[in-house]
Amino acid sequence: MNKARNPMLIVVGASAGGMAALKVLVAQFSKDFPAPIFVVNHMGPHTTGEALVKILNESGSLSCVHAQHNEKFKRGYIYLAPSDQHMLIVKDKILITKGARENRSRPAIDPLFRSAAVAYGNQVIGIILTGYLDDGTSGMMAIKRCGGTCIAQDPDDASYPDMPQSVISNVGADYCLPVAEMGALLSDLLSRDLPESQPVPEDIVIEAKIAQRVLSDLPSVEALGDQVPYNCPDCGGVLWEIEEEKLLRYRCHTGHAFTSSALLAQQTDKIEETLWVALRMFEERQNLLVKMSNNEGNRSLSSISQRAQDSQVHIERIRTMLKATDKDLHG
Repeated sequence: MNKARNPMLIVVGASAGGMAALKVLVAQFSKDFPAPIFVVNHMGPHTTGEALVKILNESGSLSCVHAQHNEKFKRGYIYLAPSDQHMLIVKDKILITKGARENRSRPAIDPLFRSAAVAYGNQVIGIILTGYLDDGTSGMMAIKRCGGTCIAQDPDDASYPDMPQSVISNVGADYCLPVAEMGALLSDLLSRDLPESQPVPEDIVIEAKIAQRVLSDLPSVEALGDQVPYNCPDCGGVLWEIEEEKLLRYRCHTGHAFTSSALLAQQTDKIEETLWVALRMFEERQNLLVKMSNNEGNRSLSSISQRAQDSQVHIERIRTMLKATDKDLHG
């Protein structure tokens, strides 16, 4: 691969099905690849990510490492976000932060993409791969607004098409193609003149600072949108509604952020959790009432028996709601 005409960097976001897609992507990079590559792949907080580092090292010619805080990045390396931490980019170095989750994830794709857009503007190439829901859409919008280039995996090529389809629908990808064809496209893009530079919008700067935990207060969030009568399902704080063209998002003043789809999914999880607690408490209550009703010395047997029957009614109702919640979650 020829040297890049201009200094560029590549940011990649993936979720469900991401490991297979990333293997195909990195296999196309030559040893002299002229740009650093930053990858966020959704993972659980107790997953180390070492398996993915090993697989990506075995899949291609470039070295893949877990990103380190304040590390100066270099061309020809793949930097993977560590588990349960956000990876951000500032001028010439990487930041690893324990900021609030975005779209129910840490690491999340949006904070990486936004930080890259703020720091490097039109030098950024964003790639969104397979995954559920729509993490990465807001970040890709930031890249687009700052003059960068947006690439989405062809949804027909993705194991889980939600994330690339969301980018295509809400942002409008500059390129939409299978992962196996992205290497040739990147070679071409890195040899071209830079896209036209765009000024960095103030709202993107504010959100990038929030991710760094530099700025997270009421005035900063109020500058982004309007307060709405919803609560953050993670911390209980009030939410502000942010409209980004077709995309509707929500953010609380402590830093949690959600697209409307992610907020709905998190609310559903919280409802299910609450219902299970209520079910356990009603079952325990019913068991106690039944035991009391079996006590021949109890003078209020009819009242206790009726209360036990009432508890059974509540138990059946909660079980019905849990079945409906499970159907809502899993289709």
